[in-house]
Amino acid sequence: MRPMLAVLRRELAGYFATPVAYVFIVVFLVLTGVFTFSEELGNFFSRGQADLAPFFSFHPWLYLFLIPAISMRLWAEERRSGTIELLLTLPIPPWAAVTGKFLAAWAFTGLALALTFPMWITVSVLGRPDHGAIVTAYIGSFLMAGGFLAVGACVSAMTKSQPVAFVLTTVACFLLLLAGFPFVQDALAGWAPPLVRDAVAGLSFLTRFDAISKGVLALPDLLFFLALIGAALAANAIIIDLKKAA
Repeated sequence: MRPMLAVLRRELAGYFATPVAYVFIVVFLVLTGVFTFSEELGNFFSRGQADLAPFFSFHPWLYLFLIPAISMRLWAEERRSGTIELLLTLPIPPWAAVTGKFLAAWAFTGLALALTFPMWITVSVLGRPDHGAIVTAYIGSFLMAGGFLAVGACVSAMTKSQPVAFVLTTVACFLLLLAGFPFVQDALAGWAPPLVRDAVAGLSFLTRFDAISKGVLALPDLLFFLALIGAALAANAIIIDLKKAA
């Protein structure tokens, strides 16, 4: 546990050692505000409803581009600069390094998400929202961000190039978002059995987050994100262990 916490503290401090963290937070907050209150996009005021549905509806698409920008540096930068060799020679098991880096990135993303609380205050002043549904949506958004980050960390461990890690993570997460869309299911209908189509549909981040954002925190959706994070981190640890052995 101590090695993991040491990596977590090191990584979390590293985010705020450069302006990158502050730029990310500002961009995230500005974009969520623009998308929510814009008449062409969120229609927050013209809807006449005291809820944060417009706010949360854009989170999957914001994460699609912003989360890979965080995850791309987790391992690719270590490999490019050569510091991964130093890290792997320390008495730190691969799982501790992988978990510590992931938790630091997840905590940083959670901080950015928590700083959107003025949205909650705004809707509370304007009406009487369902606070339980808002809390559930925040939990769902945080879990979805963790899923994106876990996938991105695994991809980052495979390459020395941050741009390549960014592109590959964006593509992988885009496919996970679209897995439940009708046109994807239609494309599979011609050759894939129902079991495969259902399995692909079950991978959809968008479908699962849509249910959670409506205030329904179902156990299968919760387990899906946690299982995905666990599987991606296990794959990440295997990749790092192979690099260490090499």
